[in-house]
Amino acid sequence: MPLHATRKPALLVLEDGRAFRGQAYGAEGETFGEAVFSTGMTGYQETLTDPSYHRQVVVMTAPHVGNTGMNDEDPESRRIWVAGYVVRDPARTPSNWRSRRSLDEELRDQGVVGISGIDTRALTRHLRERGAMRVGISTTETDPEALLTRVLDSAAMTGANLSDAVSTQEAYVVPAVGGAPRFRVAALDLGLKANTPRMMSERGIEVHVLPATATLDDVRAVEPDGLFFSNGPGDPSATTGQVELLQAALAEQIPYFGICFGNQLFGRALGFDTYKLKYGHRGINQPVMDRTTGKVEVTAHNHGFAVDAPLDADTSTDYGIARVSHVCLNDDVVEGLELRSPEGALKAFSVQYHPEAAAGPHDAAYLFDRFTQLMTDVKAEEA
Repeated sequence: MPLHATRKPALLVLEDGRAFRGQAYGAEGETFGEAVFSTGMTGYQETLTDPSYHRQVVVMTAPHVGNTGMNDEDPESRRIWVAGYVVRDPARTPSNWRSRRSLDEELRDQGVVGISGIDTRALTRHLRERGAMRVGISTTETDPEALLTRVLDSAAMTGANLSDAVSTQEAYVVPAVGGAPRFRVAALDLGLKANTPRMMSERGIEVHVLPATATLDDVRAVEPDGLFFSNGPGDPSATTGQVELLQAALAEQIPYFGICFGNQLFGRALGFDTYKLKYGHRGINQPVMDRTTGKVEVTAHNHGFAVDAPLDADTSTDYGIARVSHVCLNDDVVEGLELRSPEGALKAFSVQYHPEAAAGPHDAAYLFDRFTQLMTDVKAEEA
């Protein structure tokens, strides 16, 4: 018997009126969010539990999803964050030695409304041509016009400040691996993925994870050797508190490393604007050049906004000389920034993509070593 034979009908409607009919997948009900597509063929569990996807409906371009089920080792946070999930052909039965339950069961248990059995290739092409937009999925509404009305009433991603909603509420510490820590880092959780502090701890860093609402005094209380801002959801132009905190930290010359949302906030702290991309970069196959080395990396992405900075010119700021360090080879989007002293010493840097890259690729893991070296150099200068 076909899998869809036992599923309720479901309806997907985009804000421009394009509609798709399929079958319920996961929880039944109704949900709204920003429709985005992810090109990764693996790592769906990490995608679902990435807080950067908060309030987004993720369309999987890979046609067959759910083969390996869901396990207890790979989640990147405490829950699934996507607002909805869209797949073409869900696996009938998961097959993996670590699997504890099916993807369908996990979506249902966590109340995530999804849809299956639609032409995700056509939907992805539509989003590429028209851009990311609001969307609704419903297993209770059969009239596209009625659902469209509710889609148009739903919140847009532009102007949304979401980091507080996904951040930890209490500070906690991830200890360094191997005994006494080499460094102590204050990490602002704006949507932190679990693999990020893990990769720092493997390099001898004691990571003090702080809520998104942390103040400069909270950072100082850690007595950090470095400051880190994580990935996260929302519009960077709607965020002010963390930008002011970062500016104060840069003025105190605390070494800084930022990922994704942390890159966008670094750009704003340096005086650059941010803007919304047409459909964003999402997936695990994006080519990026590190302009400081000339090497090209295949990288993991999830961002719908970018920094507007000059690609081939240095910018003088109140904190030093800023320049673009990484660029996307598909479309020349800024993928990294660095701040140097007038003498050329590295003071702070960030990247737009995800070097922690669970479930891969791992081409950019060297950036954690670069952060470690930055803190080493600053300590040597202070000695």
